Amino acid sequence: MIIVTRSQVTGAEHRQVIELLQQLAGSQRPISAITMQGRQVICIDGNSLDAQAHAALSQHNAVERIVSTSTPYQLVSRAFQSEDSVIVVGDLPGSPPVTIGGAAPVMIAGPCAVESREQLMEIARAVKDAGAQVLRGGAFKPRTSPYQFQGLGIEGLQLLAEAREATGLPVITEVMEPEMVDVVAQYADILQIGSRNMQNFPLLRAAGSHPSRRPVMLKRGLASTIDEWLLAAEYIVAAGNPNVILCERGIRSFDTHTRNLLDLACVPLLHELTHLPVIVDPSHATGRRELVPTMSRAAIAAGAHGLILETHTDPNSALCDGRQSITPAQLRIITQQTRLVAQIMSDPAVLDYVA
Repeated sequence: MIIVTRSQVTGAEHRQVIELLQQLAGSQRPISAITMQGRQVICIDGNSLDAQAHAALSQHNAVERIVSTSTPYQLVSRAFQSEDSVIVVGDLPGSPPVTIGGAAPVMIAGPCAVESREQLMEIARAVKDAGAQVLRGGAFKPRTSPYQFQGLGIEGLQLLAEAREATGLPVITEVMEPEMVDVVAQYADILQIGSRNMQNFPLLRAAGSHPSRRPVMLKRGLASTIDEWLLAAEYIVAAGNPNVILCERGIRSFDTHTRNLLDLACVPLLHELTHLPVIVDPSHATGRRELVPTMSRAAIAAGAHGLILETHTDPNSALCDGRQSITPAQLRIITQQTRLVAQIMSDPAVLDYVA
Protein backbone atom coordinates (compact mmCIF):
# COMPACT_ATOMS: atom_id res chain seq x y z
CA MET A 1 0.00 0.00 0.00
CA ILE A 2 1.24 3.49 -0.90
CA ILE A 3 0.14 6.70 0.80
CA VAL A 4 0.90 9.88 -1.16
CA THR A 5 0.80 13.12 0.82
CA ARG A 6 -0.12 16.54 -0.52
CA SER A 7 2.55 18.75 -2.06
CA GLN A 8 2.46 21.37 0.72
CA VAL A 9 2.47 18.96 3.64
CA THR A 10 4.53 20.01 6.67
CA GLY A 11 7.04 17.81 8.45
CA ALA A 12 4.72 17.56 11.44
CA GLU A 13 1.78 16.45 9.28
CA HIS A 14 3.98 13.87 7.56
CA ARG A 15 4.97 12.41 10.93
CA GLN A 16 1.32 12.32 11.97
CA VAL A 17 0.47 10.20 8.92
CA ILE A 18 3.28 7.75 9.72
CA GLU A 19 2.23 7.51 13.37
CA LEU A 20 -1.39 6.93 12.36
CA LEU A 21 -0.31 4.25 9.90
CA GLN A 22 1.74 2.54 12.60
CA GLN A 23 -1.26 2.54 14.92
CA LEU A 24 -3.55 1.11 12.25
CA ALA A 25 -1.16 -1.46 10.77
CA GLY A 26 0.87 -2.41 13.83
CA SER A 27 4.16 -0.94 14.97
CA GLN A 28 6.16 -4.01 13.88
CA ARG A 29 5.38 -3.69 10.18
CA PRO A 30 8.17 -1.91 8.24
CA ILE A 31 7.26 1.46 6.78
CA SER A 32 9.33 3.27 4.12
CA ALA A 33 9.05 7.01 3.55
CA ILE A 34 10.67 8.73 0.56
CA THR A 35 10.20 11.76 -1.70
CA MET A 36 9.08 11.22 -5.30
CA GLN A 37 8.14 13.96 -7.77
CA GLY A 38 7.89 16.51 -4.98
CA ARG A 39 5.54 14.36 -2.90
CA GLN A 40 6.18 12.49 0.32
CA VAL A 41 5.41 8.84 -0.31
CA ILE A 42 4.87 6.30 2.46
CA CYS A 43 4.94 2.56 1.69
CA ILE A 44 3.90 -0.43 3.72
CA ASP A 45 3.95 -4.05 2.60
CA GLY A 46 0.60 -5.50 1.62
CA ASN A 47 -2.94 -4.10 1.39
CA SER A 48 -4.37 -5.64 4.53
CA LEU A 49 -5.82 -2.54 6.25
CA ASP A 50 -9.53 -2.90 6.85
CA ALA A 51 -12.11 -0.46 5.48
CA GLN A 52 -12.24 1.56 8.71
CA ALA A 53 -8.47 2.00 8.83
CA HIS A 54 -8.40 2.87 5.14
CA ALA A 55 -11.05 5.53 5.69
CA ALA A 56 -9.17 6.99 8.66
CA LEU A 57 -6.06 7.44 6.52
CA SER A 58 -8.02 8.86 3.57
CA GLN A 59 -9.62 11.50 5.78
CA HIS A 60 -6.32 12.85 7.08
CA ASN A 61 -5.70 16.37 5.74
CA ALA A 62 -2.16 15.53 4.65
CA VAL A 63 -3.14 12.53 2.50
CA GLU A 64 -3.68 13.12 -1.21
CA ARG A 65 -4.36 9.53 -2.30
CA ILE A 66 -3.91 5.91 -1.32
CA VAL A 67 -2.79 3.37 -3.89
CA SER A 68 -3.35 -0.35 -3.41
CA THR A 69 -1.19 -2.61 -5.55
CA SER A 70 -1.61 -6.27 -6.44
CA THR A 71 2.13 -6.77 -6.97
CA PRO A 72 4.95 -7.09 -4.42
CA TYR A 73 6.74 -4.19 -6.13
CA GLN A 74 4.85 -0.99 -5.46
CA LEU A 75 6.72 2.19 -6.34
CA VAL A 76 7.86 0.93 -9.74
CA SER A 77 4.41 -0.39 -10.69
CA ARG A 78 1.96 1.13 -13.15
CA ALA A 79 -0.65 1.12 -10.39
CA PHE A 80 1.33 3.78 -8.57
CA GLN A 81 2.39 5.83 -11.60
CA SER A 82 0.53 5.48 -14.89
CA GLU A 83 2.71 7.80 -16.97
CA ASP A 84 6.17 6.76 -18.15
CA SER A 85 9.15 7.93 -16.13
CA VAL A 86 11.59 10.10 -18.04
CA ILE A 87 15.18 10.39 -16.82
CA VAL A 88 17.45 13.26 -17.86
CA VAL A 89 21.23 12.92 -17.62
CA GLY A 90 24.14 15.18 -18.47
CA ASP A 91 24.91 18.60 -17.05
CA LEU A 92 28.05 19.76 -18.88
CA PRO A 93 27.90 23.37 -20.15
CA GLY A 94 27.41 23.47 -23.90
CA SER A 95 26.22 19.86 -24.11
CA PRO A 96 22.51 19.08 -24.41
CA PRO A 97 21.09 16.80 -21.71
CA VAL A 98 20.06 13.30 -22.72
CA THR A 99 16.50 12.10 -22.15
CA ILE A 100 16.00 8.39 -21.44
CA GLY A 101 12.41 7.24 -21.68
CA GLY A 102 11.24 9.60 -24.39
CA ALA A 103 10.13 8.89 -27.94
CA ALA A 104 13.61 8.93 -29.49
CA PRO A 105 15.82 5.90 -28.74
CA VAL A 106 18.99 6.61 -26.79
CA MET A 107 22.27 5.11 -28.00
CA ILE A 108 24.79 4.23 -25.28
CA ALA A 109 28.11 3.02 -26.68
CA GLY A 110 31.73 2.47 -25.78
CA PRO A 111 34.22 -0.20 -24.85
CA CYS A 112 33.52 -3.04 -22.48
CA ALA A 113 36.56 -1.96 -20.48
CA VAL A 114 38.64 1.19 -20.25
CA GLU A 115 42.10 0.00 -21.32
CA SER A 116 44.10 3.23 -21.71
CA ARG A 117 43.69 6.97 -22.26
CA GLU A 118 44.45 6.66 -25.97
CA GLN A 119 41.99 3.80 -26.45
CA LEU A 120 39.15 5.52 -24.57
CA MET A 121 39.59 8.94 -26.17
CA GLU A 122 39.67 7.45 -29.66
CA ILE A 123 36.54 5.38 -29.04
CA ALA A 124 34.71 8.20 -27.23
CA ARG A 125 35.16 10.59 -30.16
CA ALA A 126 34.28 7.86 -32.66
CA VAL A 127 31.04 6.80 -30.95
CA LYS A 128 29.94 10.42 -30.60
CA ASP A 129 30.53 10.96 -34.32
CA ALA A 130 28.52 7.77 -34.97
CA GLY A 131 25.50 9.12 -33.07
CA ALA A 132 25.91 7.87 -29.51
CA GLN A 133 24.55 10.14 -26.78
CA VAL A 134 26.05 8.38 -23.74
CA LEU A 135 29.54 6.89 -23.32
CA ARG A 136 29.87 3.49 -21.65
CA GLY A 137 33.08 2.02 -20.31
CA GLY A 138 34.02 -0.35 -17.51
CA ALA A 139 36.49 0.78 -14.85
CA PHE A 140 35.71 -2.17 -12.56
CA LYS A 141 35.05 -5.42 -14.39
CA PRO A 142 33.36 -8.44 -12.75
CA ARG A 143 34.91 -11.32 -14.69
CA THR A 144 34.09 -15.01 -14.53
CA SER A 145 37.77 -15.91 -14.21
CA PRO A 146 40.04 -14.21 -11.64
CA TYR A 147 42.81 -14.24 -14.26
CA GLN A 148 40.95 -12.08 -16.78
CA PHE A 149 41.42 -8.32 -17.06
CA GLN A 150 39.60 -6.71 -14.12
CA GLY A 151 39.70 -3.08 -15.25
CA LEU A 152 41.80 -0.05 -14.30
CA GLY A 153 39.76 0.85 -11.23
CA ILE A 154 40.00 4.47 -10.07
CA GLU A 155 42.27 5.33 -12.97
CA GLY A 156 39.55 4.11 -15.31
CA LEU A 157 37.01 6.37 -13.62
CA GLN A 158 39.31 9.35 -14.03
CA LEU A 159 39.78 8.57 -17.72
CA LEU A 160 36.02 8.34 -18.19
CA ALA A 161 35.60 11.76 -16.59
CA GLU A 162 38.31 13.10 -18.90
CA ALA A 163 36.52 11.63 -21.92
CA ARG A 164 33.27 13.25 -20.79
CA GLU A 165 34.97 16.66 -20.62
CA ALA A 166 36.46 16.14 -24.07
CA THR A 167 33.29 14.95 -25.82
CA GLY A 168 30.39 16.26 -23.74
CA LEU A 169 28.94 12.75 -23.52
CA PRO A 170 27.47 11.70 -20.16
CA VAL A 171 29.16 8.59 -18.76
CA ILE A 172 27.81 5.27 -17.48
CA THR A 173 30.01 2.78 -15.65
CA GLU A 174 29.54 -0.15 -13.31
CA VAL A 175 29.68 -0.08 -9.54
CA MET A 176 30.23 -3.42 -7.80
CA GLU A 177 30.39 -2.67 -4.07
CA PRO A 178 28.28 -0.56 -1.69
CA GLU A 179 31.43 1.13 -0.41
CA MET A 180 32.30 2.30 -3.94
CA VAL A 181 29.00 4.03 -4.76
CA ASP A 182 30.21 7.38 -3.47
CA VAL A 183 33.44 7.23 -5.48
CA VAL A 184 31.83 6.10 -8.73
CA ALA A 185 29.07 8.72 -8.36
CA GLN A 186 31.73 11.42 -8.34
CA TYR A 187 32.82 10.44 -11.85
CA ALA A 188 29.79 8.88 -13.56
CA ASP A 189 26.45 10.31 -14.64
CA ILE A 190 24.74 6.90 -14.51
CA LEU A 191 25.58 4.04 -12.16
CA GLN A 192 25.34 0.60 -13.70
CA ILE A 193 24.52 -2.40 -11.52
CA GLY A 194 25.44 -5.48 -13.47
CA SER A 195 23.67 -8.77 -13.93
CA ARG A 196 25.76 -10.56 -11.31
CA ASN A 197 24.88 -7.91 -8.72
CA MET A 198 21.17 -7.53 -9.46
CA GLN A 199 20.30 -9.02 -6.07
CA ASN A 200 23.20 -7.52 -4.15
CA PHE A 201 20.78 -5.84 -1.76
CA PRO A 202 23.34 -3.73 0.16
CA LEU A 203 24.53 -2.36 -3.19
CA LEU A 204 20.96 -1.63 -4.31
CA ARG A 205 20.27 0.24 -1.07
CA ALA A 206 23.54 2.17 -1.30
CA ALA A 207 22.81 3.27 -4.88
CA GLY A 208 19.27 4.21 -3.89
CA SER A 209 20.18 6.19 -0.80
CA HIS A 210 23.17 8.09 -2.20
CA PRO A 211 22.47 11.85 -1.96
CA SER A 212 23.48 12.49 -5.59
CA ARG A 213 20.43 10.49 -6.79
CA ARG A 214 22.48 9.42 -9.79
CA PRO A 215 20.34 7.43 -12.25
CA VAL A 216 20.89 3.69 -11.90
CA MET A 217 20.83 1.25 -14.81
CA LEU A 218 19.83 -2.11 -13.38
CA LYS A 219 20.68 -5.08 -15.57
CA ARG A 220 18.56 -8.21 -15.39
CA GLY A 221 20.15 -11.12 -13.54
CA LEU A 222 21.54 -14.12 -15.40
CA ALA A 223 18.48 -16.24 -14.58
CA SER A 224 16.14 -13.75 -12.91
CA THR A 225 12.39 -13.59 -13.32
CA ILE A 226 10.63 -10.35 -14.21
CA ASP A 227 9.27 -10.06 -10.66
CA GLU A 228 12.73 -10.55 -9.13
CA TRP A 229 14.11 -7.88 -11.44
CA LEU A 230 11.36 -5.39 -10.59
CA LEU A 231 11.73 -6.08 -6.88
CA ALA A 232 15.45 -5.31 -7.20
CA ALA A 233 14.47 -2.01 -8.80
CA GLU A 234 12.03 -1.46 -5.93
CA TYR A 235 14.96 -1.68 -3.48
CA ILE A 236 16.60 1.28 -5.21
CA VAL A 237 13.44 3.37 -5.43
CA ALA A 238 12.35 2.54 -1.87
CA ALA A 239 15.76 3.71 -0.66
CA GLY A 240 15.02 7.14 -2.11
CA ASN A 241 16.14 7.17 -5.75
CA PRO A 242 13.34 7.07 -8.35
CA ASN A 243 15.78 7.34 -11.29
CA VAL A 244 16.04 3.69 -12.33
CA ILE A 245 16.55 2.34 -15.86
CA LEU A 246 15.94 -1.35 -16.56
CA CYS A 247 18.31 -3.14 -18.93
CA GLU A 248 17.51 -6.48 -20.58
CA ARG A 249 20.82 -8.18 -21.42
CA GLY A 250 19.77 -11.76 -22.03
CA ILE A 251 19.23 -14.66 -19.66
CA ARG A 252 20.89 -18.05 -19.39
CA SER A 253 19.88 -20.69 -21.93
CA PHE A 254 20.85 -24.26 -22.77
CA ASP A 255 21.91 -23.27 -26.31
CA THR A 256 25.58 -22.39 -26.88
CA HIS A 257 25.26 -20.62 -30.24
CA THR A 258 24.62 -17.31 -28.49
CA ARG A 259 26.02 -16.03 -25.22
CA ASN A 260 22.56 -15.62 -23.71
CA LEU A 261 18.91 -15.68 -24.74
CA LEU A 262 17.62 -12.17 -25.52
CA ASP A 263 14.13 -11.98 -24.03
CA LEU A 264 12.58 -9.24 -26.15
CA ALA A 265 9.10 -10.30 -25.00
CA CYS A 266 9.97 -8.70 -21.67
CA VAL A 267 10.07 -5.22 -23.26
CA PRO A 268 6.34 -4.80 -24.02
CA LEU A 269 5.54 -6.77 -20.87
CA LEU A 270 7.57 -4.34 -18.76
CA HIS A 271 5.69 -1.44 -20.32
CA GLU A 272 2.52 -2.97 -18.89
CA LEU A 273 3.98 -3.62 -15.45
CA THR A 274 6.19 -0.60 -14.76
CA HIS A 275 6.70 3.04 -15.61
CA LEU A 276 10.51 2.73 -15.66
CA PRO A 277 12.46 3.16 -18.93
CA VAL A 278 13.69 -0.02 -20.60
CA ILE A 279 17.03 -0.36 -22.41
CA VAL A 280 18.26 -3.45 -24.30
CA ASP A 281 21.84 -4.76 -24.49
CA PRO A 282 22.19 -6.86 -27.67
CA SER A 283 25.95 -7.18 -27.14
CA HIS A 284 25.83 -9.31 -24.00
CA ALA A 285 22.62 -10.99 -25.11
CA THR A 286 24.05 -12.41 -28.33
CA GLY A 287 27.80 -12.41 -27.74
CA ARG A 288 28.27 -12.12 -31.51
CA ARG A 289 28.79 -8.80 -33.26
CA GLU A 290 27.15 -10.01 -36.50
CA LEU A 291 23.86 -10.49 -34.61
CA VAL A 292 23.91 -7.10 -32.88
CA PRO A 293 22.44 -4.99 -35.75
CA THR A 294 19.43 -7.26 -36.25
CA MET A 295 18.64 -7.56 -32.55
CA SER A 296 19.11 -3.80 -32.13
CA ARG A 297 16.40 -3.14 -34.70
CA ALA A 298 14.19 -5.78 -33.11
CA ALA A 299 14.65 -4.26 -29.65
CA ILE A 300 13.52 -0.81 -30.81
CA ALA A 301 10.59 -2.33 -32.68
CA ALA A 302 9.61 -4.11 -29.45
CA GLY A 303 9.47 -0.74 -27.67
CA ALA A 304 12.87 -0.34 -26.01
CA HIS A 305 13.80 3.23 -25.12
CA GLY A 306 17.38 2.71 -26.24
CA LEU A 307 20.35 0.41 -26.63
CA ILE A 308 23.66 -0.10 -24.86
CA LEU A 309 26.26 -1.40 -27.32
CA GLU A 310 29.83 -2.47 -26.77
CA THR A 311 31.90 -0.59 -29.34
CA HIS A 312 35.62 -0.71 -30.04
CA THR A 313 37.82 0.69 -32.80
CA ASP A 314 39.71 -2.61 -32.94
CA PRO A 315 37.43 -5.30 -31.48
CA ASN A 316 39.82 -8.16 -32.18
CA SER A 317 42.44 -6.64 -29.87
CA ALA A 318 40.02 -5.66 -27.07
CA LEU A 319 40.97 -6.85 -23.59
CA CYS A 320 37.35 -7.63 -22.80
CA ASP A 321 34.44 -8.98 -24.89
CA GLY A 322 35.92 -8.21 -28.29
CA ARG A 323 33.84 -10.94 -29.96
CA GLN A 324 30.62 -9.07 -29.26
CA SER A 325 31.94 -5.54 -29.83
CA ILE A 326 30.96 -3.63 -32.96
CA THR A 327 32.99 -0.93 -34.71
CA PRO A 328 32.05 2.77 -34.81
CA ALA A 329 31.13 2.34 -38.48
CA GLN A 330 28.66 -0.40 -37.54
CA LEU A 331 27.35 1.78 -34.71
CA ARG A 332 26.60 4.57 -37.18
CA ILE A 333 24.50 2.24 -39.32
CA ILE A 334 22.69 0.81 -36.29
CA THR A 335 21.94 4.33 -35.03
CA GLN A 336 20.45 5.34 -38.37
CA GLN A 337 18.44 2.15 -38.73
CA THR A 338 17.02 2.13 -35.22
CA ARG A 339 15.98 5.79 -35.45
CA LEU A 340 14.12 4.95 -38.63
CA VAL A 341 12.47 1.94 -36.94
CA ALA A 342 11.41 4.16 -34.02
CA GLN A 343 9.91 6.72 -36.41
CA ILE A 344 7.99 4.04 -38.27
CA MET A 345 6.68 2.47 -35.07
CA SER A 346 5.49 5.84 -33.74
CA ASP A 347 3.86 7.01 -37.00
CA PRO A 348 0.04 6.88 -36.54
CA ALA A 349 -0.46 6.46 -40.29
CA VAL A 350 1.75 3.38 -40.33
CA LEU A 351 0.07 1.92 -37.29
CA ASP A 352 -3.39 2.55 -38.76
CA TYR A 353 -2.32 0.93 -42.04
CA VAL A 354 -0.99 -2.15 -40.25
CA ALA A 355 -4.14 -2.39 -38.14
